Amino acid sequence: MKITQEVFDFLKDLEANNNREWFQDNKDRYENAHADTIEFADDLLKKVSAFDEIETASGKKSLMRIYRDIRFSKDKTPYKTNFGGGFKRLGANRRGGIYFHIKPNECFIGGGFWGPSKEDLLLIRQQIDMDAKPLRDVIESKQFQTEFGSLHGEQLKSCPKGFDKESPEIDLLRYKQFLISKPFSNEVMLSDAASDEMANSIKAMLPFFNVMTEYLTTDLNGESIID
Repeated sequence: MKITQEVFDFLKDLEANNNREWFQDNKDRYENAHADTIEFADDLLKKVSAFDEIETASGKKSLMRIYRDIRFSKDKTPYKTNFGGGFKRLGANRRGGIYFHIKPNECFIGGGFWGPSKEDLLLIRQQIDMDAKPLRDVIESKQFQTEFGSLHGEQLKSCPKGFDKESPEIDLLRYKQFLISKPFSNEVMLSDAASDEMANSIKAMLPFFNVMTEYLTTDLNGESIID
């Protein structure tokens, strides 16, 4: 399934006219674009559910609101200029978030750990410090680098507190977020293969999710810490 040209056209026009009056005058275009995106998200969810267990109930439930929270923002434009959504993996033994972003020239699929808790971040770092090989085997693999390039996310400028600044794993220990993503061209998103392409990239995330899940669900002795 594809993203329709009408979705891209609406988002492009919204970016050029990001105000409430224009939005109300074009509410029918928004509703049509939103419905098309729900249909795409439903199809993507169905394909992802064929190889992973997802808690998110439907494509509609996966989508985020288009209305921006402007209470504490200097940018007072009221609407997002993209459609975005996320799938929640089912259960404590399936860690890692999945996000898809729909915007002309900026479509991508993303996954990983955007805002891990202090406890989770410490455990990830402890696991990496003890044995980074499982994670390195994934992120240095040809498949990972072909699909996603490299691991990215916000990093500390120096060594995190409590860890050795001379550690051979310091490049990984500095991460505060552990994220991967893949962009998709307009041509791909407007083709019938769009949801297949995105689903294949999500499937390619599973080895990364599996390693990070192992880090987060076992203690440093390898014993399970989930109920």
